[in-house]
Amino acid sequence: MSGASSARGLLCEGCDAAYWNEARLRCAVCALPLASARRGMQRRDGAEAERGRHRCETCLKTPPAFDATLALADYRAPLDGLARGLKFRARLALGEEFARRLALATEDWLDAAESAANGVTDVPDLIVPVPLSRERLIERGYNQAWLIAKPLARALGTRADATLLRRTLHTAPQSKLDRETRRRNVGRAFALRRTDLRGLHLGVVDDVMTSGATLDALARTLKAAGARRVTNFVALRTPKD
Repeated sequence: MSGASSARGLLCEGCDAAYWNEARLRCAVCALPLASARRGMQRRDGAEAERGRHRCETCLKTPPAFDATLALADYRAPLDGLARGLKFRARLALGEEFARRLALATEDWLDAAESAANGVTDVPDLIVPVPLSRERLIERGYNQAWLIAKPLARALGTRADATLLRRTLHTAPQSKLDRETRRRNVGRAFALRRTDLRGLHLGVVDDVMTSGATLDALARTLKAAGARRVTNFVALRTPKD
């Protein structure tokens, strides 16, 4: 990451151009990178084919509770170092940088001619971070997802709330678990401080998305309270679940 500075001094110009601006076809629901040869499509007739555009097989067969995911880039070098810097080394300014880029990506997504097919149709009514357990928040001293969520909401001209969701269980770190264990790990880990979300579009923010188990559990909790739509905003997405 040495060399000439990018706009915010976080990446050299070469890395900035090569990774943030990488063209990547992703599943509109879970943001998993799709094979370009298949272009992530299931060939069907008429409107069914249109609805299935840019969706991975898993999201077609067993859709998660959330409706769409916007991810900036893959979780790999050198950007994985930025995510770790925010999460474990208190490089707090990185939250603003991730938020700035997510806001720009959201505006592009909304302005695109196929925005409805891509899964984002409006700015969320409320932006919330993936919550940390009390134990982890005390240990770390801050919630890295909130450091992205708050400036993202400000950039999109909407509200942010760090208290709507709370983590009721102190679970093991998801990165150390397999996919099925992750789902069991977070299945009952969240609760709401406000139980009426009828008709609202909720945006859920996290720094890294791996299997989507945490975000799926959160979306189920939000939709049980009446949320109309749940869109995930994540800085980085692992190339594989």
